[in-house]
Amino acid sequence: MQLPLYQVDAFTDALFGGNPAAVCPLDAWLPDATMQAIAAENNLAETAFFVPEADGYALRWFTPTVEVDLCGHATLASGHVVFTRIDSTREGVRFRTRKAGMLTVRKRGDLLEMDFPAWPASPADPPPGLLPALGGSPREILRARDHLAVYGSAAEVLALKPDLAALADVDCWAAIVTAPGEDGIDFVSRFFAPKQGVPEDPVTGSAHCTLTPYWAARLGKTELEARQVSKRGGALRCTLDGDRVRIAGRAVLYLEGRISV
Repeated sequence: MQLPLYQVDAFTDALFGGNPAAVCPLDAWLPDATMQAIAAENNLAETAFFVPEADGYALRWFTPTVEVDLCGHATLASGHVVFTRIDSTREGVRFRTRKAGMLTVRKRGDLLEMDFPAWPASPADPPPGLLPALGGSPREILRARDHLAVYGSAAEVLALKPDLAALADVDCWAAIVTAPGEDGIDFVSRFFAPKQGVPEDPVTGSAHCTLTPYWAARLGKTELEARQVSKRGGALRCTLDGDRVRIAGRAVLYLEGRISV
């Protein structure tokens, strides 16, 4: 069987930046084990698979080791593939997901904007081993799906060198680290999920479902410019809209081909 496969750099306007995602449009679902094997073979943070439905598509995401309940950059990449390779007349596309509900991607000028659920975090005690694994001295710890460690400056976040092997043993789905930004950037972040097969994610849309409500409340504003300061880096424009978060960015096609399964 021959299947189309695209690789898209998301949350960037230049190749080799942002977060690379694989996108595999399907006519019908493959067995879960086959989709997981494809994701492992791609060896990217996420591979997105979608199948057509009456008013859009059903969408699923896989890391090299597990299926996940929400992924931002691979949703942005999927929208980019729909708009540029499947139906260029669309201004928006709806994706039905298993656990995150209905997600949309819309064209907003030269940006693509996603409509995601907000996941506000609450203060929490850090699980054993989290702070030594992350390093540094966070000012506070909160938790939604992921644990959120808040540091005092962007320099502290950039300087972190987490012990990823130790972090994989912590009772923690993933860890977000964040701090105030500089030079027109409201906040910066990094994201670590070694337990899920993603040591450090270059740019993480789902993390901003938690980061956006936190920084909106702290800064007293609903429109936020964000930067994920991984090695590849990425830019996101985030808007808190009630219990939803709108996350906007750019995407660039890197690879287009076919795979044999």
